[in-house]
Order: sequence, then C-alpha cells, then structure tokens
Amino acid sequence: MECRAGCGACCIAPSITSPIPGMPLGKPAGVPCIQLSDDFRCGIFGQSERPACCGGLKPSAQMCGANRDEAINWLSELERLTAPD
Repeated sequence: MECRAGCGACCIAPSITSPIPGMPLGKPAGVPCIQLSDDFRCGIFGQSERPACCGGLKPSAQMCGANRDEAINWLSELERLTAPD
C-alpha cells in the first residue's frame, strides 16, 4: 500500500521519542513533525536522519483507514492505548 497523498497522519498523531532533525527531543503525540512539508510529506524520507520508528511504520488499510481523519483517529487511539502510565 502507498501513502495517501495529503495525509501525514503518521507524522502528527504518534509521539516520537528519538531525535528528529529540528526536534532533538522527538515530538509529543498530536504535534506535527517539523519535517512534515506543506503537502503532508516527510521532508527526510529515505534519509539516515529519519528516526527508525518512522522507517518501520508502513501504511496499511487498517492504519490508514478510508481517509486522513480515520488515520489520525486510529493512530491517536493506538498512541493512547500504548502510552506509559
């Protein structure tokens, strides 16, 4: 499955605890990654600076849903369910 154009849900909904260029402490859930472009694409896709957790996240029908809102909701719920106490 290919990433949906204009989505960027995986660059917004989840937290990232590893450093990102421009965000040395990572990012909290719900905050857009600084590397997310205006057209909702990853500015460091395919580069070594991209966090491993980002590279390991692959689009799927379950995660991406039928539209961007469904993807953000699914990833936000996953974030909530897996957040440390």
